[in-house]
Amino acid sequence: MNLVTIIIPFYQKRKFFSKTINSILNQSYKKFKIIIIYDDKNKRDLYFLKNFKNKKIKIITNKQNLGVGKSRNRGIKATKTKYIAFCDADDVWKKHKLKKQIYYMEKTKADFSHTDYNIINDEDKIIGKMKIKKKVLYSELLKSCDIGLSTVIIKTEILKKNFFNNLKTKEDYALWLKLLRSGVKISGINNTLSSWRKSSFSLSSNTKQKILDAFKLYYFYEKFNLFFSIYLTFRLSIFYLIKRFEQKKDL
Repeated sequence: MNLVTIIIPFYQKRKFFSKTINSILNQSYKKFKIIIIYDDKNKRDLYFLKNFKNKKIKIITNKQNLGVGKSRNRGIKATKTKYIAFCDADDVWKKHKLKKQIYYMEKTKADFSHTDYNIINDEDKIIGKMKIKKKVLYSELLKSCDIGLSTVIIKTEILKKNFFNNLKTKEDYALWLKLLRSGVKISGINNTLSSWRKSSFSLSSNTKQKILDAFKLYYFYEKFNLFFSIYLTFRLSIFYLIKRFEQKKDL
């Protein structure tokens, strides 16, 4: 019986997808299924995806571009396993990621786990390393989000009650804050099990978009007042610069 479902939104990520899907299919832990949400009204790349013929893979097609948040929500609604893992369509997992993380969650009864991760460029070169804390507090997460989406595994029953919002780049950060406020404990595992790709074409690499979405997150979703939201956005930007320097220094 499958224990975990991996949800992957796909929108014009053909260049790196073979590496991504193979890193998942080659996992040493085999009790999983994959839901790919094809999020492009242009069906050109859909035929490319269908070339990956594997009984573990299910493809859900959006009629129009919904964005990563709503696409992941479709995957969550279709999930029937105990856990959900997320992976972006250009990130890469290490061979024992699922085995080590699921073992940890089953042993500790954790609701939400995430891990250390490498940051790689388009040539697969490591350009940064993220080391995370074992315990995440709401007050600390407001300063800086170190939780890599493609490292996360969460109990499905939690996500069935809490969905992603419509922000372009901070939809995952918004959900993590919401879950912490609702009492969900986030457990960090100090083991590098994934690589996040910082691509020049990625929305998550767009600094202006990230700053704009950070303000929207604090003001509209966390419902802080205008001045405090501006302050938090400015502080988050400073922390990102510090983190970027520290990541490069660790190489």
